[in-house]
Amino acid sequence: MTVSAIPSDNGREMTIKITGRFDFSSHQEFRQIYENASPDIKVYIIDMCDATYLDSSALGMLLLLRDHAGGDHSEIRIINCNEDVRKILTISNFGQLFRIE
Repeated sequence: MTVSAIPSDNGREMTIKITGRFDFSSHQEFRQIYENASPDIKVYIIDMCDATYLDSSALGMLLLLRDHAGGDHSEIRIINCNEDVRKILTISNFGQLFRIE
């Protein structure tokens, strides 16, 4: 599993790309990316196009990112989910907390 950050040209958005299994083994790497991001970042985009699996600890990591980004006032988009990942997010009612595209 790898996590990589791609800042936008305008400095207000960051894309976090998840590759492989998104589970507890990626906790430290995922957290470091958003904690070390510029305070100017207002929009986080989680790109799951290469994510193959998502477990409960990954759901927790997404919630921690949401808190870090401002809770109810945050803008976090989860994009390019495969069918299995989207199903887990749907069952967990994450569509009420995040914009899933």
